[in-house]
Amino acid sequence: MSSLSSIAIASEFPYADADLCVKCGLCLPHCPTYEQTQNEADSPRGRIALMQGLANGLIQPSNGLNAHLDGCLSCRACETVCPAKVPYGRLIDSGRALLHQKSPRQNTAIRLISFWLTKASARKFAATFLWLYQRSGMQSVLRHTHLLGRGRIARLDSLLPRISLPRPLQNNARKALTSVSLFTGCTGELADRQTLQDALHVLSKLGISVDIPARQGCCGALHQHTGYPAEAAKLAQNNVQAFGSNTTILSSASGCGATLMEYPEILGASGAAFSQRVQDLSTFLLSKWPNDLALKPLKMRVAIHTPCTLKNVMKGGDAVRALLEKIPGVEIVALDSKDRCCGAAGSYFITQPEMADQLLAEKLVMTRVLVPDIIISSNIGCSMHLAAGLRREGIKAELLHPVSLLARQLG
Repeated sequence: MSSLSSIAIASEFPYADADLCVKCGLCLPHCPTYEQTQNEADSPRGRIALMQGLANGLIQPSNGLNAHLDGCLSCRACETVCPAKVPYGRLIDSGRALLHQKSPRQNTAIRLISFWLTKASARKFAATFLWLYQRSGMQSVLRHTHLLGRGRIARLDSLLPRISLPRPLQNNARKALTSVSLFTGCTGELADRQTLQDALHVLSKLGISVDIPARQGCCGALHQHTGYPAEAAKLAQNNVQAFGSNTTILSSASGCGATLMEYPEILGASGAAFSQRVQDLSTFLLSKWPNDLALKPLKMRVAIHTPCTLKNVMKGGDAVRALLEKIPGVEIVALDSKDRCCGAAGSYFITQPEMADQLLAEKLVMTRVLVPDIIISSNIGCSMHLAAGLRREGIKAELLHPVSLLARQLG
């Protein structure tokens, strides 16, 4: 299938999928935004009705329609409880793309984020600049003097993790019975290099050789979920070509992994073979962990935050707990027994800060109740959002990817 026809498929609104929704309302208690607003237009069935009206020409594009569709987290919690198996993720992506087609608009924030994340040269420049910005003390001065104000720039600054210089990852890969490829991701390369390095360390300890394709890039999630399917398809096609071998593709960030698994939604049939090779890093490690590989004991309380993409799309949430239970002496608790969305949701915590922080507040309350020493998250966006909230509230808890904790206990 050609790239152009793949993009056309991704851009068409799936009427048949929308018609599967009988508006029963069983999804309502599981929708984070509906729980906050109690507005039907902020529920899955309400948004599907709006998208059907837009597709049929009964509803015209408006600021209100934009707000209701953009307000969806794409957490996919509704899919897990839907008796009709409505593919809501496909619908909300298609609805946003349709909205852009009918009423083209410049999403400045998305375009700006896209520029810095999707280009390798821009990521390297940004990493170097941010490293200098943080190490020079300029960030600390601006934060304490509030010179950044309270707008979007200040918001972005508050979300920044500790940035590392863009040095090559130390890959200790060697010939082994098992070989895998590692998807680094654009945000991972810029803001989560320690997790990638820890992944290489743990895989090496398990005797697994790792290939890191140089041509890989952004997974396309940012564009796919904000109504730009053509751009998402180009980025996806680049990754399909970059990961040319038949090895398993591991993703440490569940947001990226979920998108990689759903490349058939973006590319059509040409993305199917690729998507079948994708695995969550923790799920893979659990399947390969040798019985005789001991971890150092840890007398700490560890709270697990399960990202929506890991739980609802990749179906790998249980693997994280099973892996961490291999650490002697550790006490493991769930940060949120309901596993509700933290509000990060890709770029959502930047573009929809008010709702994002309302959802995050519930996690921060539970953190104060549980008093964990470490909080575990398998997605960089969730980690950035949670860490920013912890800093604002003055809560002392370390935030780690599960592979980083395993690397630490391996020594």
